[in-house]
Formats: sequence, C-alpha cells, structure tokens
Amino acid sequence: MKAFVFPGQGAQFSGMGKDLYDNSAEAKVLFEKANDILGFDITKIMFEGSVDDLKETKVTQPAIFLHSVLLAKTIKDFTPDMVAGHSLGEFSALVANGALTFEDGLTLVSKRAMAMQKACEIKPSTMAAIVGLADDVVEEVCNSIDDIVVPANYNCPGQLVISGSVAGIDKACEILTEKGARRAIKLVVGGAFHSPFMEPAREELAAAIEATTFSNPICPVFQNVNAEAVLEPGIIKENLISQLTSPVKWTQIVQNMISAGATSFTEVGPGKVLQGLVKKVDRKMETAGVNSFGG
Repeated sequence: MKAFVFPGQGAQFSGMGKDLYDNSAEAKVLFEKANDILGFDITKIMFEGSVDDLKETKVTQPAIFLHSVLLAKTIKDFTPDMVAGHSLGEFSALVANGALTFEDGLTLVSKRAMAMQKACEIKPSTMAAIVGLADDVVEEVCNSIDDIVVPANYNCPGQLVISGSVAGIDKACEILTEKGARRAIKLVVGGAFHSPFMEPAREELAAAIEATTFSNPICPVFQNVNAEAVLEPGIIKENLISQLTSPVKWTQIVQNMISAGATSFTEVGPGKVLQGLVKKVDRKMETAGVNSFGG
C-alpha cells in the first residue's frame, strides 16, 4: 500500500516550483490563481526571492503548500492508499486526497500563516529540539516546569521538539541536558508552535475552517492530533482546528500507517526531512521523494 506524506515549514528554497511553472500547463494556471487568491505575487518570490524573502510567514506556508500540492498533481496515476502531512503539510495532504479543494486549501493556509504570526507577536515564546532521550523523559521534564513547556513535535524515536515560554524552554534544555540529552537546541522560530501560545491563532482559524466545505476523501488521512486514519469530513475539521495547539504525533503517524499496511512512503514537496524520519521509525521501509517536475 502506498503512503504519501507532505512536509511542513523549513524546506523552502529559492527557485522552488519554477520547473513546475515552466513544464506543466495545469501548474501554471494554478500558480496564477494562487497570486489572485493571496493578493500578492507569490510566484515571483518563490522563483526569484532570497532565503529571507521566503522566510516571511505569509510566504513560507503558502509556498510549501503550493509546491507540494502542484507536485502531487503531476504524479502519473496518483492513487494514494493513505496520506499524512507534518503540521502545515496536513493541508497539502487534504487537498491531495480530495477532502479540500485547491482554492480552499490555499485560503486556509494563508489565514493560518497570518493568524500564527499574530499569535507570535502577543508574547515571546520559542521551541527547542531534544535529541537522544525517550519521549516519556522529555514529557516528565516539561510537566515539572512552572512555565508553559509542552511537547510539540514527536518527530521520530529519540527526537522530540518542545514549545513554550523563552524562560521555560531555557530551563527545560538545561534539565534535559543534565538528564543525558545528546542535544538540546533552541530553534530559530517565530514562536511556540503547537502549544497553548497558539490559542489566539486556533480561535481565528477555527472560524475559517468551520465555514469551509470538506468533502469525502479518496483515502484516509492520518491526522497530526491523534495519529489515526480519518475519513469523515466532520472529524477531519475538528482535528484540523485542534492542530495548532496540539502536538504533531509524527512518530505515531508513521507507526500507524505501517500497521495499516503501508509498504512505501513517498514524500511530495521540498526537502527530504520526512523520508529521514520514516527511516528512523523503520529503517527497512521503502522511501522516495518527489521534489521536482517529473521526479
């Protein structure tokens, strides 16, 4: 069974999508439509912008979504048996499996980016990657700290990203290093994603998601908040609303997709991060990537 997975923020690069625009008539039309939906020329930024230009929140998330979704449209005989996406990538996955239209997916991604940016500006917060400790050890330390510190991304066994207040993350990194973490690295991010700090963004995005029509998908999506296969549009919406303040259970998603019969994972979009994480869960699993037109 074929699993298709879609990346989140961080994989953007200058020139992304240009080969799609030049070689696919459908992609070209959708790129132009994206410019109209967003109200700015995202194609110009994707094709010619600097690394800093692409780091702008209002650009990064739509750019990765566009690259992933339009690549999926170029895959010959695209028939996924199951899909999943890491954080932002869940929106790409939901367009790929037919639960969302391209237009609605892009609109929600744009609103999500702006809402997250606003939430980041309310109070300073940050994230850190913890490598080399069991999840339960990291969870225990997070619970022991007075400030807000929570697990944010269960990326693979031995790699958990935490989110919280600046002081709380500093304290957590100190304790986790003492407990034997190989690395406890603060990330260069705008705020504490997938934590209670994103509650204002969750509320704002919830209204937009509620107002959007979700269709019956062609295959299950394994969602971030519960790592389970979902087909029912109403439940997909509920889980998507919870996503911004809940951890991304990527380790569990990969494990559950394998248990459900996945025999290969194809990452669709920029970068190779998810292929690496799948291998950390099951080193024998067949993985591949589609990150450019025709391959």
